[in-house]
Amino acid sequence: MAKILQIETATAICSVAVSVNGETISFKEEQGQNLHAANLTLFIDEVVKATGLNYQELDAIAVSKGPGSYTGLRIGVSTAKGLCYALDKPLIAIETLEMMAAGYLVENPGYSGLICPMIDARRMEVYTSILDRSLNVITSTEAKIIDETSFNEFLSQQVITFLGDGAAKCAEFLTHPNAKFDAANFNSATYMSRLANEAFSNRKFEDVAYFEPFYLKDFVVTPSKKQQAQG
Repeated sequence: MAKILQIETATAICSVAVSVNGETISFKEEQGQNLHAANLTLFIDEVVKATGLNYQELDAIAVSKGPGSYTGLRIGVSTAKGLCYALDKPLIAIETLEMMAAGYLVENPGYSGLICPMIDARRMEVYTSILDRSLNVITSTEAKIIDETSFNEFLSQQVITFLGDGAAKCAEFLTHPNAKFDAANFNSATYMSRLANEAFSNRKFEDVAYFEPFYLKDFVVTPSKKQQAQG
C-alpha cells in the first residue's frame, strides 16, 4: 500500500493530505495570505499524526510543482525536498493545473466537456491550460492574457468549465454560452491522491537534488513606492 504525504502551496491555500493507495485518509487546509511559511510544517505534523502513521512509514512525498505563486511553490517544494532527504523517501511532483482538473472530475464524474484550470497571475493574466476528461492536455500550460476572444476556437465547439482563483476575474470577458464557471476550491492536496499514487506505481520520481518548481515565469521583484520615489 502506497502511503504518500501530499503538499499543495501553489496559491493562497495551504493544503496537506495523506493518501493510501490513491485515497485521501487525512487532510488539512486553510486559505489566507502568507500562511505557508508559518503553517505548512504544523499542518504536515497534524495530518500525519491523525493517520496513526509515523513519518518513516510514508512511502513518498508528493508536491504540487506549479505553476503558481513563486513564494508558495518555493516553500512547498523546499519542505518536500527536506522531508525526502531526512526520511530517505522519493519525491513525486504533480503539475498543479492537472491536479485541479483531476479534482474537478472527482466532484463531477459525469462531465464530458473540456476543463480549463486558471491560476491568478495578476492583472488579466492567468496560468492556464485546457485538458479533456481523460486529463489529456489540449493546450500546453502558459501564462495567458485573457480578452473577449480567448478560447473562442474551443468554445465554439464544446463546453469549457473554467475553475481556479484566476477564473472569476475572467468571467466578464468569457461570455460565450459554452463558457461555464465553477467557484469551488480545486487547489487542494486531496485532489493529488490518485495522480500521486499513479506516479508512485510507475516509479515516476524526481531527482531530489536538482528538482525545481515550475515557476513558468521568472520572479520579478517590484520596488516599493518608497523605493520608486527615491529612485
